[in-house]
Amino acid sequence: MTADRNEQAAFFARRTFLRAGGISALGIGLPAGLPSQPLQAEEGLGKAKACILLYMIGGPPQHDTFDMKMDTADNIRGEFQPISTAVPGFQVCEHLPRLAGLADTYSIIRSVHHDQTFHAAGVHYNLTGWQHAPRAGQPFLSRRDSPSIGAVLQQLENRGKELPAAVQLPVYITQDGPGTEWAGQHAGYLGPRYDPLIMDFKGELPGLLPKDFLPGLQNVGERFQRRGTLLKRLDRNRPVSESVRQQASSQREAIGVLQSSPKWQAFCIDDEPVKTRQQFGETHFGRSCLVARRLVEAGVRLVTVAWPIRPELSHFDTHAGNFPTMKKNLPVMDQAIAALLGDLKDRGMLEDTLVVCTGEFGRTPVINPNGGRDHWGSVYSTMLAGGGITSGQIYGSSDKQGAEPKDNPVHVSDFVATIYHALGYDRNTRVIDYQGRPHFIVKGRPVLPLFA
Repeated sequence: MTADRNEQAAFFARRTFLRAGGISALGIGLPAGLPSQPLQAEEGLGKAKACILLYMIGGPPQHDTFDMKMDTADNIRGEFQPISTAVPGFQVCEHLPRLAGLADTYSIIRSVHHDQTFHAAGVHYNLTGWQHAPRAGQPFLSRRDSPSIGAVLQQLENRGKELPAAVQLPVYITQDGPGTEWAGQHAGYLGPRYDPLIMDFKGELPGLLPKDFLPGLQNVGERFQRRGTLLKRLDRNRPVSESVRQQASSQREAIGVLQSSPKWQAFCIDDEPVKTRQQFGETHFGRSCLVARRLVEAGVRLVTVAWPIRPELSHFDTHAGNFPTMKKNLPVMDQAIAALLGDLKDRGMLEDTLVVCTGEFGRTPVINPNGGRDHWGSVYSTMLAGGGITSGQIYGSSDKQGAEPKDNPVHVSDFVATIYHALGYDRNTRVIDYQGRPHFIVKGRPVLPLFA
C-alpha cells in the first residue's frame, strides 16, 4: 500500500525528530512502552508449544453461542434454544451440539470487555492486547500500531527457522477486500521484517500451497539448481550488512518453498485420511483448522485461522438477519472446532497446544428492527482449551441481559496476556521497534485461575 508506506515514513520522521530534539526538553525520558516502575514478575509461566487462534470475523453474538439468556425478554434472548453440555450446569446454543459434547475439554470466559465499537479497533485489541494508534475512523493496517502476538513471536523466536513462527490463513481479516485490512494483523512498529506470514488463498480451498507458492516451469529441475549455484557465487562478492543478511534469509525461505521442502508440505493435506478431512469439513474454515494442526506439528508457534467470508458463508457482523446467518455459520464453526479439539486430543497434542476462539467484540443484547444484533464491546465470550488451561471452567459472568460484566471482568488486554502466559511470556517481556526502542509486549494480567 503506497499510501501506508508514505504515512509510515512521515510518522517515523516525526518520531525521529522528537527523539533527537524534543524529548529532553519536554522532560520525557523513558522509551515508548516502558512504565516508570518495574512490573512484578509472573510466576508459573506456561509451557505451551503452540497456539491456534480461531478468529471469528465480525464478532459472534454471546447470546446465541456460549452465554444464552433465557430468563430475559424475547427481544434479548432470541430464537435459539439452549442444550446441555458435558459440564453440569453449562448450556450452549442448540446449533453447537458437537462443542456441547466436548465442553469438558475447553473453558469459556463470559466477561471479556473493551470500549471499542469499530471492527478494526476490536481486531487490533484482540490480536495485540493494545489499543490502536490514534486516528479518525476505522483503523486499517498501519506501521504506527502495536505488533500482533504473532509478530512478537517472530521477533523473539524465529531465528534461522525454515517455517515462520506465525502464520495466518486462509485470508486477511477484513470485510471489504484489499486495501481495507483491519489493524493489528502485522508487526506494526516492529517493521515488516517481523510480519507474520499471511496466506491469502483468494478463494482457493486450503489444503494445498497457494498457486503463488508453486514454481513456474522455468524454476524446476537442473535449471533451477544452476540458478541457485549462480546466486551463491554472486553473493560471495557482496558486502555483508544487515540488509544483505535479511535479503539472504528471504531468498533461502523462497527457495525452500519452491523446492517443496518437507516443512512447507505442512500446508498440504494429501496424506490426511479421508475420514479426518470429513471430520473437519470440506469448507474453507474446516480445511484451515486441519492445516493449522499440521502447521503446529511442523513447529509453527502461532497459527491464526480467520473466519473466511464466502458467498455461501457470511461473517458474524449480523446487523440484519442474525438468526438465519447463525443457522448457517454455527454448524460449520461447531464441526471444525470440535474436530480440531478432538484431533489434538487424540494425537496427544492438546496439552501442549493452546486453542483460542474470539472475535473483535460481541453483539448487542437487544435485537434491532432488522432482526440483527449490532456491535457490542462491553461484554463478550471467548473460548480457551489446552495449553495448560484447566478444562470445563466458566470464568466470569455477564449481567441478566448479557450487556455488562457481572463477576470477574476480563479486559481484552488480560485475555491477550493469558495467551502470552500460556506460551511462556509475561508482561515484563520486551520487543524492539525498528528505531531501537523497547516496548512491553502487553500491559494486561493473565487470568491465572484458568490455569489452576
